Amino acid sequence: MLVADFDFDLPKDQIAQAPPAVRGQSRLLVVNRADAPGEVTHQTMSDLPSWLRAGDLLVVNDTKVFPARLLGRRTPSGGAVECMLLERAGGDDDAPLWNALMHPGQKLKAGGRFTCGRTQEACAVLGSNLGPPYLQGEIVGRGSFGHRTVRLWSEDGTDVDSVIDQIGHLPLPPYIHRPDSPEDAERYQTVFARARGSVAAPTAGLHFTPELFEKLDAHGVERTAITLHVGYGTFKPVRAEVVEEHVVDAERFEISEDTAARINTARAEARRVIAVGTTTTRALESAARDAGIVRAGPGVASLFIHPGHEFRAVNALVTNFHLPRSSLLMLVAAFAGRDRVLAAYREAVAAGYRFYSYGDAMLIV
Repeated sequence: MLVADFDFDLPKDQIAQAPPAVRGQSRLLVVNRADAPGEVTHQTMSDLPSWLRAGDLLVVNDTKVFPARLLGRRTPSGGAVECMLLERAGGDDDAPLWNALMHPGQKLKAGGRFTCGRTQEACAVLGSNLGPPYLQGEIVGRGSFGHRTVRLWSEDGTDVDSVIDQIGHLPLPPYIHRPDSPEDAERYQTVFARARGSVAAPTAGLHFTPELFEKLDAHGVERTAITLHVGYGTFKPVRAEVVEEHVVDAERFEISEDTAARINTARAEARRVIAVGTTTTRALESAARDAGIVRAGPGVASLFIHPGHEFRAVNALVTNFHLPRSSLLMLVAAFAGRDRVLAAYREAVAAGYRFYSYGDAMLIV
């Protein structure tokens, strides 16, 4: 199967650069793959309850995005540096180790030092005064393509995560061509975010509001949550020409005993399990990979879902519109069929839908 088979044309002005004025006002493209295969209906997120049934189980990803992008200066040269934290790699709480992406990568070698704080760049975004708090950093390991292992600490002993929360920036996706703003701190986060650890939002969840959940509750739709910490690999391009040669980056997830039991009970009773987002889908399908039963506990989602995958946990999907040739588009195509999904994408483009993280949504039933 060729990666080129998952391409589509998208005008640049349909790539959403900001969230809708009010959360929950996104459009919703409904793709019916069951009762009327291929039928597409134009709705809004407020119409979602009418497409679900009493007894359906909605599964969300309750991960929380943290401000993983740090701006600073190299020591002692003073040159600008950017540190994108990806994942904890050990160390202790006073001086944790992180896997990170560093820029400019070629100038940052093992042993190099840097300081991150409210630099001039940060102040322009945050509207704050230049100054503390600061984090000190040291390169302790070097990988390829800007990947580094770094040690971080604060000279006054302040908790490192606390300082990150004060000086860091939300890592907006690379196709959003603007600095982060105070509004993003609230809008690039789901209303049910709980477990700190993601460097990208589970964007299908951004459309949900407390009011929508109330309507779903009244409609008899049940709800539960898993946690999958979204890594920077979610933006990893598929560089291979053949789909099956691509390897996705692994992401950690956690499924509680209660959530696993509720999902397995719903499936045993022929009730639909509706995944909110591709991250939830990857976690559930990874957890059900061996026996078709969702297993509780921690896990690693390394499963690359593309056409030919047999879905064992998910019956319906709420998702955003994804990048051409991306692994996420391939996941959606695996769920609903490549031709059907690409036809729906063409219709969404023609109808002026907003695409990607801050864009509109799709429901596949």
